[in-house]
Amino acid sequence: MDFLEISNLPPKVDKKMPVIKDYDNNRVAGNFLNIFGEAKKSLGLLINKRKFLFLIFFIFLMLFLMLIRLFHLQINNGRYYRSIADGNRIRVERIQPQRGIIYDTNLNPLLKNSPSFSLQVIPVDLPQEEEELLELENLLSQKLGEELNLKEYISDDILENFQPRIVKESLDYEQAMDLLVLSGDLRGIFIKIGNKREYLYGGYFSHVLGYMGSISKERYQELKNKDYYLDDKIGKTGLEFVYENILRGQTGKKKIEVDSLGKEIKELAREEAVDGQGLILSLDANLQVEISNLLVKLLKSRNLNKASIVAVDPRDGSILALVTTPTFDNNIFSERLSPELYNSLVNNPDRPMFFRAVSGEYPPGSTFKIIMAAAGLASGIINENTSFLSNGGIQIGQWFFPDWKAGGHGQTSIKKAISQSVNTFFYIIGGGYKEFSGLGLEQINFYAQQFGLAQMSGIDILNEADGFLPTEEWKEEVKEEPWYIGDTYHLSIGQGDVLVTPLQVAMFTSVIANGGTLYRPQLLKAILDGQGGKLVQHYINNQNFISKENIEIVQKGLEMSVSDGSCRYLLTLPVESAGKTGTAQYGNEGKTHAWFTGYAPIDNPEIVLTILIEDGGEGSSTAVPLARDILLWYFNSKETQK
Repeated sequence: MDFLEISNLPPKVDKKMPVIKDYDNNRVAGNFLNIFGEAKKSLGLLINKRKFLFLIFFIFLMLFLMLIRLFHLQINNGRYYRSIADGNRIRVERIQPQRGIIYDTNLNPLLKNSPSFSLQVIPVDLPQEEEELLELENLLSQKLGEELNLKEYISDDILENFQPRIVKESLDYEQAMDLLVLSGDLRGIFIKIGNKREYLYGGYFSHVLGYMGSISKERYQELKNKDYYLDDKIGKTGLEFVYENILRGQTGKKKIEVDSLGKEIKELAREEAVDGQGLILSLDANLQVEISNLLVKLLKSRNLNKASIVAVDPRDGSILALVTTPTFDNNIFSERLSPELYNSLVNNPDRPMFFRAVSGEYPPGSTFKIIMAAAGLASGIINENTSFLSNGGIQIGQWFFPDWKAGGHGQTSIKKAISQSVNTFFYIIGGGYKEFSGLGLEQINFYAQQFGLAQMSGIDILNEADGFLPTEEWKEEVKEEPWYIGDTYHLSIGQGDVLVTPLQVAMFTSVIANGGTLYRPQLLKAILDGQGGKLVQHYINNQNFISKENIEIVQKGLEMSVSDGSCRYLLTLPVESAGKTGTAQYGNEGKTHAWFTGYAPIDNPEIVLTILIEDGGEGSSTAVPLARDILLWYFNSKETQK
């Protein structure tokens, strides 16, 4: 080590400056310290102490805000972002259950699940570059023969972009295999084998069974917490909608690892799906088909096209047949329906998708006299022997209320009034005449409601109408007119403003047939599960509001309608029957709907049949012959099955 010679020291040394005596670099160090000291003095002059403290506070505030943000991301939304991150590698894929099958009362399947190929995308796996995405669209459009826009499947919700979306359904086998081979190298593109509903009877059960369709965005928001996804199909109408929870089953899951294209590499875990439960209906498929065919044949012969028929078991309210025409083929909804085809159905003036049997509201005509007869007896204003003279109608001031038969029916009691449908008798018991006080509007409405009018029955189907019973307040508010005695007379024979559905007429006829019980009509008979079938309960809407004795009087009148009235055509049946016709005026042109409602056999009724032919003329000439053909087939087929 070299020591410094004293002669090498500077001639003058600052005493305040430290001197390094041992090494050659002492001069450099001294200069550095001198410079640092000068800089320190300069900084002290430039930075105000107050500003310096503010700067420190600002830095700590920023750090605090960053910590809060990190807490929000890691703790509050950590699960959300972890799921997104894991979704790029580990995903949960659904295993779809088989949807439950629906059977008729004889265990004939009304539909089945058929295999179906569909093209799907997972939006998060689609190419991010615009040019690459456009190339993919062009390739798929060329293969499918139609223009595609893959951007429309990308959601604003990041998690939704991990869900598969259906691009094209019901691919034919060649298309599916071609795309399956290609999809192995295409980002976010998949071919899935699923199921679609195939309705085996076409239009015969379309209104009852309904159809399935893609879940809407709004419906998805309601159901996403119940394990529904954007590519799910759900029941839209009919029993498919009503019993969605039973038919659907439970979705299974499998945890998979995917590659950079979103393709499965290996399965990590699995939870099997649970298939949906089956339904057994009270409907008889053979009866439904026969009624439909006989109805269409009659309508064609009369150049008509709108009608509905209801068949009910009066012993428990089970629906045996529920027919509406015109109808539609619900199989068209198993695929993605074109707007043109859908609009052609919706805008059809004959309204083929309108379920007339439960949703249509019509004046009941003389079928309403069944209720009037029971009400008059139950209220005590008449009895079995009460009679009035029918001489062609009733004159009230300048107004005349006619009978349907010129000159009238002579002296008439309740049984004859029912069988001959004598208007004068029901005018009197409804609105009164001279010294006789009738039921009046309130009493008529009270008993009509007891029979289920102006209210929904609770049948397990969608869009049931409740009908209508007019009141004084309603007329004053809507028509700005007072209620007249003529309004009561019209109501008493089922005309005026009263409205009913064919189902309601069938159900109030059932009350007479079974001796006094108004059941809730029901389509579901049993639910099938892994342990077999479980019968469902039948409910009563009302009972014991008409005595057995009074019901028997009404029954005798309906039986006389067959033996010596407007239903004589039914005398050719192999069993004894009872019934009532109706000819209901509507509109201002004198047009009429044709009604029939009745039951058989009279000793132990097992079927109530109600027919409405829109614009069909008189019930006796249009509806009764059809009723005869239906009941003849029904009882002959039962005899054959023995």
